Amino acid sequence: MTKIHETYPLINPTKFRNSPQKSQKKVEKKHINELFSYICNISVPGFISIDCGLGEDSRYNDNPSGITYISDENFVATGERKLVLPEYRNKYSQAYNSLRSFPEGIRNCYKINVTSKTKYLIRAGFFYGNYDEQNEIPEFEIHLGPNLWDTVKFEADYNIELELIHVPLRNYVHVCLVKTGSGVPFISVIDLRPLTDASYKTENGSLPLLRRCDTGLKSGQWGYRYPYDIHDRFWHYFDEPGSWKKLNTSSTINSEFEYQPPSIVMDTAATPNTSNEPLNIFWEPDTEVYHVYLHFAEVGKLQPNQSRQFNITTNGELCNGTLAPDYLSTTTIFCTAESLGRSGVQHNLSIIKTGNSTLPPILNAYEIYKVKEFLISDTNQDDGDPCSPQVYSWDGLNCSYHGNDPPRIISLNLSSNGLQGEISPSLSNLTMIQTLDLSNNNLRGSIPEFLSQMPTLNVLNLENNNLTGSIPAVLIDRWKDGFISISLCENPNLSGNVSCDKKKKRKYNFFVPMMIVSVVALSVLLLSAAAIWCRAASIRKGQLGNSTDANVAIQHGSFERKGRQFTYSEIVQITEEFKRVLGKGGFGTVYHGHIDDTQVAVKMLSPSSVQGFQQFLTEVDLLMRVHHRNLTSLVGYCNDETNIGLIYEYMANGNLREHLSGSRSNILSWGDRLQIAIEAAQGLEYLHYGCSPPIIHRDVKSTNILLNEKFEAKLSDFGISRSFPTEDGTHITTTVAGTPGYLDPEYYASNRLNKESDVYSFGIVLLEIITSRPVFSRTHERSYISEWFSFMLQKGDIHSLVDPSLEGKFNINSVWKAVEIANACVSPTAIERLSMSQVVADLKECLATELAQANPRHETEIKDSIAMLHPSLR
Repeated sequence: MTKIHETYPLINPTKFRNSPQKSQKKVEKKHINELFSYICNISVPGFISIDCGLGEDSRYNDNPSGITYISDENFVATGERKLVLPEYRNKYSQAYNSLRSFPEGIRNCYKINVTSKTKYLIRAGFFYGNYDEQNEIPEFEIHLGPNLWDTVKFEADYNIELELIHVPLRNYVHVCLVKTGSGVPFISVIDLRPLTDASYKTENGSLPLLRRCDTGLKSGQWGYRYPYDIHDRFWHYFDEPGSWKKLNTSSTINSEFEYQPPSIVMDTAATPNTSNEPLNIFWEPDTEVYHVYLHFAEVGKLQPNQSRQFNITTNGELCNGTLAPDYLSTTTIFCTAESLGRSGVQHNLSIIKTGNSTLPPILNAYEIYKVKEFLISDTNQDDGDPCSPQVYSWDGLNCSYHGNDPPRIISLNLSSNGLQGEISPSLSNLTMIQTLDLSNNNLRGSIPEFLSQMPTLNVLNLENNNLTGSIPAVLIDRWKDGFISISLCENPNLSGNVSCDKKKKRKYNFFVPMMIVSVVALSVLLLSAAAIWCRAASIRKGQLGNSTDANVAIQHGSFERKGRQFTYSEIVQITEEFKRVLGKGGFGTVYHGHIDDTQVAVKMLSPSSVQGFQQFLTEVDLLMRVHHRNLTSLVGYCNDETNIGLIYEYMANGNLREHLSGSRSNILSWGDRLQIAIEAAQGLEYLHYGCSPPIIHRDVKSTNILLNEKFEAKLSDFGISRSFPTEDGTHITTTVAGTPGYLDPEYYASNRLNKESDVYSFGIVLLEIITSRPVFSRTHERSYISEWFSFMLQKGDIHSLVDPSLEGKFNINSVWKAVEIANACVSPTAIERLSMSQVVADLKECLATELAQANPRHETEIKDSIAMLHPSLR
């Protein structure tokens, strides 16, 4: 990702003022209302502006934005205040003169209160400025809660600003700095800016900023922020390949729409040097889906014989057709750019003049965001946030991790930590705790009643304290009944019969072993009922959450017994030193390889991937338990210290989306498409009805349907799959996960996941198979393939629905049947959708009808086969 200041040092927030080419008189005339607000409303409602490292209780008004910045003392309990060296001060805005560094601990977090379910622009700024006089620029990670946001990596001593559009589900966010072994993490500034609900919509996931550009700026101009932009977005110059001509107007642009780009940004535009050239925007992909927002406004009054019209494409696919920008009024177009499925290929967005346009295209401004799913939930709010992320969980405690449900604390060891005073009532918030060890401290007062009311507590160690009073009667009863093991000896002032027989064993004594690591105790947060002394070993040294059950499952479970094990050196040989990349994901990278004469795909886990690690474990567990000819199969594995990988069968013909999008040279016939759909449906049917408990895939999409050399289809990517707890369960409630465009709207709205959620996603794949259209094909009215399909279906013209590249070579009844199946699958109401067994049977009838056109006997054979497999459908 190109970070704002790594590529060019020109973005200086202290110089965010009008272009020197424009007169001050014009600025005052055009933006008098904005500047008046700037002068009179220094503290902007809803803005949270934190100068990290600023002195306690200090505040100031930033120049020239006028925004009030406050100290970070009330947002973080750790770290050290530092100043950049004098020669670096005032190079950027005042907020970059100070910083907070975190030399102690692996993970240090800010807790910032927000309004839950409000959309925020969250910005983090970093400037090293040789504050430690070491001249060694560090590299570290920034997390939002338990999820990796980005890696902070400096290419020179410029400041870096990372932005993220995010909707917090709780009334706070945690911004965390995580040490990865290269220097001391630090942070200079944190900004939070509320946005309108109508802007920057996603079905799922957050939006890290890749680039935001004012295309009318010239090289050397600094750009704009608040007060020109009421949301305090930073608009910058970016040098696209090939120079563009600049246009401008002295009139005010109307921008009072959902995205509200500032008028001063919209009153300039870029256009190609020659009339017939397109405007091209390129960027290197490093994630699967991007959102692009293009802002247009006509800045010149066109003559009657003039016209400006253009089309917009992303990677060669039409995003928006025949746009004519309005004069002095903003139009924003949203496009998506999806993974190209091959490495080394840039994304390309093109704005192309239409044949009847007399003028070349224009572009006033644009924004590019990644779509990034934050799949790991924050620890349950009552527990604080010590469990996440899993690979950085704090020593002295164990947490439970069940899929995407919030992690819960199940054991807490505060032994020998110098605790004083009474046992804190806040411990009662740990409603899932099984083991609590407060021994060898200086705790006083009585044993609180709430300890006897904690439903899952079965081990309590209070030895060697100064507790007084009597033991609660209910706690004694639970001990006598064998439901809890209690250790109370070495409390001389505690009354009653205190047993110190540590060897006595009782039933239901499920003691959970503690992981004891010798580290320096930093602090004790009893108010959040969590002990923090941070892990001394980093993930980059291979300690991928050694205290978790997940890692133990890899080292000692069925994985090693059933698979074929390879060393890392063998993996290097298999992949020819990782020569050929097949794809990338949240887990890491997939490489092509050979084992003897057999081609394979090798998926290697990235050491820094938190999300990928959990998905990796889920996929291991599923592939060890399920086997079907229409699911990708596991060949072997590598579990060589820090190098963890899975080896799959190689699928020579890539994924289904590549063949439907035209990136492959061949065109799939209608019969081939139906056969692929049947095979993918069979794989999904097996997960739903052939597994116990049933499994929901949760990410069915055309890129996860792989094709081997015989074009046989297999479902892949089970990293976010979930099991039903019981056979008769109607749904499970879980955090929404999946891919925008394929997500079941009922699941998205209610968090209620069921088999029908997969059916909806498969229905979208069927629409792709029928139409060859991408899931996103932006127009002003119909954004998604399901909306377009519903609109076209009302017309009743089958030929307008079917992929034109088939050139009418299909049986019309077969296509109509497939359309009916797809329509039933994508019903907005889950109860109205088909089961996957019914989908398989109906698709086979479609194929029989199609093949009967060439061979009438074949239709009878397939129908007989369907009747044998599904007697109820006779």
